[in-house]
Amino acid sequence: MLNKYARAFFTRVLTPFAALLLRMRVTPDAVTLIGTAGVMAGALAFYPRGEFFWGTVVITLFVFSDLVDGNMARQIGTSSRWGAFLDSTLDRLADAAIFSGIALWYAADGDNLALCAVTLFCLASGQVVSYTKARGESIGLPVKVNGLVERAERLVITLVCAGFAGWERTFDVPHIDILLPVALWVVAAGSAVTLVQRVVTVRRESAEADAAERRAQEQGSGPAS
Repeated sequence: MLNKYARAFFTRVLTPFAALLLRMRVTPDAVTLIGTAGVMAGALAFYPRGEFFWGTVVITLFVFSDLVDGNMARQIGTSSRWGAFLDSTLDRLADAAIFSGIALWYAADGDNLALCAVTLFCLASGQVVSYTKARGESIGLPVKVNGLVERAERLVITLVCAGFAGWERTFDVPHIDILLPVALWVVAAGSAVTLVQRVVTVRRESAEADAAERRAQEQGSGPAS
């Protein structure tokens, strides 16, 4: 619910900016590509060096492109399957860059292989959570479930806590770096629960669809009147 209201708020705020880009003949696909490139650059240039505050600032600036490109497409009435596919595909790359950057920090200067493993689990489970919905829908199932921790929640929790954790190095605020490990454990646990929710939902919906199909076949093959 909070995500719904936040998206509506930022959509209203960003509409004039989206209109300006359209007047400058910038396409929604270009905004999608630039936004993803900016997120990946911010994550992979700053996070592996432990610069979580500035990395989060850069990432956050470009994350809003995910709202701007859709706003632009709606304004010109050109929402398309290609646009949706491109946006979804590049979202996976952006997410991978964020968690890869954090994992690289813990594998090197962060010197914590346990947190590196947790971060990699966050990366992998987030990708699989998205895949389960896409795969379920591709075989004709609605996959009607509101997962505990979906993409928006994963990003908000991780980026907010990474940004605050970066205050220790950037602004010399002691002991606040603990927020990032806490966030990673929360995202890992939430992603695992969400994955189970998706799998259980798909299993139930597929069983219902198979049963409905068998009933239809039985009725169709019944004795002629």
